[in-house]
Parts: sequence; structure tokens; C-alpha cells
Amino acid sequence: MTSRLNSLNILGTPLQTCSTDPMTGWFRDGCCETQSADRGRHLVCAIMTNDFLAFSKAKGNDLSTPRPEYRFPGLKAGDRWCLCLERWKEAYAVGKAPKVVLEATHQMALERVPLETFQQFAHPVETP
Repeated sequence: MTSRLNSLNILGTPLQTCSTDPMTGWFRDGCCETQSADRGRHLVCAIMTNDFLAFSKAKGNDLSTPRPEYRFPGLKAGDRWCLCLERWKEAYAVGKAPKVVLEATHQMALERVPLETFQQFAHPVETP
């Protein structure tokens, strides 16, 4: 499934859905789309790991604990989630960056991270 806004991913092709279970994205539509109100720039479709979740929690963003009042189920290793670009960069800098789904990562992420860096963390393409 492609993005509702016809955005492109970092490979220059239509932006694919990151996850609908759990439902992710700034708009909670499954895609790593953004807008000016999205100060965190939720652009990077990443595959959660226990290591990254612990890192994020230590940085003050607990992604593991469910928050029903925000319709947030809490994440576990293996879940896909649209991460804030700067949080992914912080994790990268300390060796905690999770794998990235290139086809579902918004092209705007290339403004701050080179394609080659993302390619080093590419999650293998899943075939049906």
C-alpha cells in the first residue's frame, strides 16, 4: 500500500506503508508522512529492537509502555514504527540504530542522513 499523499521514499519510489499493526505515523495512517506541525519529523520506518527500545526509554521517550489514552499499544521488538529522524540519528551515533525499511522511509530523511547510511541498516525486503 502506498502513501495517501503520494510522497516518495528514500529510493525515489512511492512511499510504502510502514505499519498498520501497530498503527504508526504522524497521521496514524500507517505511513511515515509529515507536516509542519510534526516537530519530531516521524520519517524513518524502523524495525524495533530491545536495544533500541531501551535506548529510547533512557532518552526519555518510552516506546515500550502502552498508553491507551493516546491509542498507543506500546512497542516490542519486531514492530515497525515511524521514528523521529533525530532519534534515529542519535541511536546511530551510539551504535543502537534499528534496521530501516527503505521503501517506507520518507525521502525528507535524506536531508539529514545520507542514503548510504540508511542502506547499511536496510531491512531485507519481504516477499509474499
